[in-house]
Amino acid sequence: MTAYALFDVHEIHDADKAADYRGQVFATVEAFGGTYRILGGPCLRLEGDWAPTIPVLIEFADMDQARAWYESDLYRPLRDLRMQAMSASALLIEGFDHQKAG
Repeated sequence: MTAYALFDVHEIHDADKAADYRGQVFATVEAFGGTYRILGGPCLRLEGDWAPTIPVLIEFADMDQARAWYESDLYRPLRDLRMQAMSASALLIEGFDHQKAG
């Protein structure tokens, strides 16, 4: 079942470290079969009070792959760099296989 890593980057504290992170992270995601689906961009709030600052959504084949990427030796130094460069919230979310009626 597809899984997603959802990040909301609240604030960038160190632009140089953030640029360094961005320059390296795509290769780690690809190494685990991941694909970026959302990387910032405008949001239109329809309900509630959540207003993502910089939303990032990465798709993986399943929860095991998503977790393997996040906990990997390949991503770990970049995760530490990201945490130095910016504040964010993050979730791993299992997808849903919708079967169309009829």
